[in-house]
Amino acid sequence: MEITGSTTVFAIAADPIAHVKTPQRLNALLRERGIDAVMVPFHVAAAGLPGLFAGLRGLANLGGLVVTVPHKESAAALCDALTPAAELIGAVNAVRLRDGCLTGGNFDGLGFVAGLRGQGHEPAGRHVYLAGLGGAGKAIACAIAEAGPASLRLYNRSPGKAEAFAERLARHYPGLAISVAGPRPESCDIAINATTLGLDDNDPLPFPLDALAPGAVVADAVMSRVDTPLLRAAAARGCRTHPGLYMLEGQLTEIARFLGIEEPHS
Repeated sequence: MEITGSTTVFAIAADPIAHVKTPQRLNALLRERGIDAVMVPFHVAAAGLPGLFAGLRGLANLGGLVVTVPHKESAAALCDALTPAAELIGAVNAVRLRDGCLTGGNFDGLGFVAGLRGQGHEPAGRHVYLAGLGGAGKAIACAIAEAGPASLRLYNRSPGKAEAFAERLARHYPGLAISVAGPRPESCDIAINATTLGLDDNDPLPFPLDALAPGAVVADAVMSRVDTPLLRAAAARGCRTHPGLYMLEGQLTEIARFLGIEEPHS
């Protein structure tokens, strides 16, 4: 589709930006639906994020912004309003611009759980371990809690952050067994990496696998590749693996709806 003066612009902000897959997938969706719009990547360092948000308000042809690592939590503080889920999580991954008002939503968790279910890994009634409580990790924790697992154990390199979020989540899900875990997942059915470890082949594993039984599900939230060191090691151990690509596919529909990218009319 030709870009003209009538084309609506969507953007994605990240640092770094070269690895992101959202522009390719959203642009394919826009073409499929025959929508005169395009998504472009914005490489924005943390120091430049407030300036970006200030500038967004003056863009009359901006449909919205997708936000990813490392900006999800900082972006929430720059929005005028948040959806209930984004307020609980304290992070956003999509920002809608309407009449000069920036509203942030978070669809990481919904996308992750949709991806799990789409591959036959139902979290309900299962014992789940989650490493990493950045923006994506908190969103995934909320969505897993909503799914009704048998237990949810949270690990973060900063124990205080894990304890504070576990207490906050427990207030919203008082019947769920939520606890703070150590760096080693034990006796779990699903182990999830929500850290950024795995973007590079030289990254260490986010957690050891020696306590996991063969057949346990090891899931990764790294969306840019399907062969992270964690997933390779898990497959070698006999675990079932679940790459972050399914999270991207699961959340794209929700983000598109939030940003006003409508399904084609039949």
